[in-house]
Amino acid sequence: MKRRVLSILSLMLVVAGILLTGCDKKGEGQAELTPLDFTVVSYDDIPKEFLAEIDKSKSEDFRLTYQSGGWLYIARGYGMQQSGGYSIKVTEVSMADNALYFNSELMGPKQGEAVNKLATYPYIVVKVEDSGQSVVFR
Repeated sequence: MKRRVLSILSLMLVVAGILLTGCDKKGEGQAELTPLDFTVVSYDDIPKEFLAEIDKSKSEDFRLTYQSGGWLYIARGYGMQQSGGYSIKVTEVSMADNALYFNSELMGPKQGEAVNKLATYPYIVVKVEDSGQSVVFR
């Protein structure tokens, strides 16, 4: 009897362990992502042709890419904002078999922060090695 109870308890522990650890299967269509090293590009280092394209688009929300010299430049702009004090956080630059994924987040001025009252056009440009993959903006 004790042996049977111990067997049942052992089986229950094994099943509970399997259920608690779960499976790491990827869903259909879900690609494995590899984070990429990237560099945030300063204004002076943005290629002139790309900067001209950004300047044309900056008043609206935009997502642009540009290839030059073995590099892929990725720009994300958030359009006109009513004041200064905005910053942009890059939350993802990763590669899958089928594409490069990019995501960023616009962060507004902190509560009570002194900001200028002039319109601004926040955007960010990052560069990665050009792999020939298309870019998916999330």
